[in-house]
Amino acid sequence: MRRILIVNGPNLDLLGTREPHIYGSRSFEDYLAELRPRFPGVEFTFRQSNVEGELVDVLRKADAAIDGIVLNAAGYSHTSVALRDTISVLKVPVVEVHISNIHAREDFRHRTLTGAVCAGVITGFGLEGYRLAVEHLVQRT
Repeated sequence: MRRILIVNGPNLDLLGTREPHIYGSRSFEDYLAELRPRFPGVEFTFRQSNVEGELVDVLRKADAAIDGIVLNAAGYSHTSVALRDTISVLKVPVVEVHISNIHAREDFRHRTLTGAVCAGVITGFGLEGYRLAVEHLVQRT
């Protein structure tokens, strides 16, 4: 069985209520309940934090215990050298996901510090970006 960690960053605990015109109207918990049965050979672990240091700790602690990571660091994707440095030393592949199309938004969102050290970046496909990331990790590992 493959073990995949999904990590969501700041404000993603508000999915379903926060700016539904950008992020949709489903909570992440509802989406995860739909995602799990699509991958019966995958054991999912999910973490969310609004705190940068907690995200660093989650990634570092999980490195030896999982096969891949789906990361939506949200706003930290554009600003966090600490997360970038953490991803660069992990032994497992990380796929960065953005629910919205970051290239169709404000200029400061067009570039991510974290994306350059990830296996790939998926942006603009809504919550389905997580499924695409999991498919990649399942095929890769």
